[in-house]
Amino acid sequence: MSDISRRGYLKALTAGAGLAAAAATGCSGPEKPKEQVAAIPAPQPPPDHERRIQWWREAKFGMFIHWGLYSQLGRQEWVMSLEDIPVQEYEKLAKTFKPKPEPARAWAKLAKQAGMKYMVMTTKHHEGFCNFDSKLTDYCATKQGPGRDLVKEYVEAARAEGLRVGFYYSLMDWHHPDGMKAKDDPEARRRFVDYIHGQIRELLTNYGKIDILWYDVAVPLDAAGWESEKMNQMVLQLQPDIIVNNRNWLPGDFSTPEQNIQATKGDWESCMTLNDSWGYTAADGNWKTPSRVVRNLVQCCQDGGNYLLNIGPMPDGSIPEPSVKILTAVGKWLQKNSEAIHGTQKSRVNFSNVAGFTRKGNTLYSHVYFWPGNKVTIGGIQTPPKSAKMLATGKEVKFTHSGTQLTFTDLPAKAPDDPVTVIVAEFDAEPVQRSLAVRVVDIINEIERRHPPAPPA
Repeated sequence: MSDISRRGYLKALTAGAGLAAAAATGCSGPEKPKEQVAAIPAPQPPPDHERRIQWWREAKFGMFIHWGLYSQLGRQEWVMSLEDIPVQEYEKLAKTFKPKPEPARAWAKLAKQAGMKYMVMTTKHHEGFCNFDSKLTDYCATKQGPGRDLVKEYVEAARAEGLRVGFYYSLMDWHHPDGMKAKDDPEARRRFVDYIHGQIRELLTNYGKIDILWYDVAVPLDAAGWESEKMNQMVLQLQPDIIVNNRNWLPGDFSTPEQNIQATKGDWESCMTLNDSWGYTAADGNWKTPSRVVRNLVQCCQDGGNYLLNIGPMPDGSIPEPSVKILTAVGKWLQKNSEAIHGTQKSRVNFSNVAGFTRKGNTLYSHVYFWPGNKVTIGGIQTPPKSAKMLATGKEVKFTHSGTQLTFTDLPAKAPDDPVTVIVAEFDAEPVQRSLAVRVVDIINEIERRHPPAPPA
């Protein structure tokens, strides 16, 4: 479903309580009501943030996996809620969920081939079914149709490919009898919060070292109701090196814009689908092209963030063929151009009509999306580069620097790489852009700071 429909649904669901998952918090929820903003702590990450987050800043690219009972219906991951399927009817899917052996091995191999450095799998989505072995419920993979621990298989598959391991866990739970009563019933809240904390403890105790905990949709409680501070303290006690996101109403180690690229203060990661759906949706053929995926990845890196790109496996765990084709093409590009992605830093060159930019120290990578022919010009570059070359081939590139115009010259008429060609330029200092376009944007930002737009009626 679209992000808008999710937001509308959660607004309707939580309007009486004045609670909703924030735009930054949700696969997905609406904006926080203004009365809630003051109750949220100042945005400070958990202790030891700089040490724990370092590997993730360098990784840049990860795979998201949405897989659960909903995959059998093939109508997106919110199907239980949007179609008002009664719990007693929906939970029958747990008996018929029978994946093929070890599907996660193919996920991990594809992630590595695509140039991804970490994976994040849904251990429990909003439907409440647990892909892991839980002693707190029978509604889990080991006691239902699969008859085995699907999270354990995933962890082993990711580690076999040298990838970092992340767990997605939905705080909202439509199956638990106290899941939506907890808002108004103190006894239900106590039972439900103990259940959620207990499952997080299981996940972070039973599978060895875990690198990421990816909370989602903190409904129907606020941070105090969820005991989110206590939750995060437990997580870091069990996994001292882990990083957590910001979707339990606390700032976390990183924020999570969804289905768009929106740089925020601090560390952030844009999560997106390959088509328009998180869970497997048979009729959704609106697939992103390899070019669009690469451009999104470049933009995330350019703005100092990460890119978490989703696959929605079919009921048996197989990856839809379009996902395989797209990620294989992206992987072929990254085999030649990974230097321009992994380990890059936020770029202060970020405006062009034909290119995006990434940076490492004093090295600028110009990712030319629209090959214009024998020359490429970037405006506003303050100092001249020392040298330039094609990243994929190492071939020297001639250039001129006149005023603030940097022009790469004598280029081939046809783009030498597909879908994006990267030109590397070395500078004596960090490259900075101060073009007319940059100045215009700075003026707009200043006007908006002085005169913020009125809130909608």
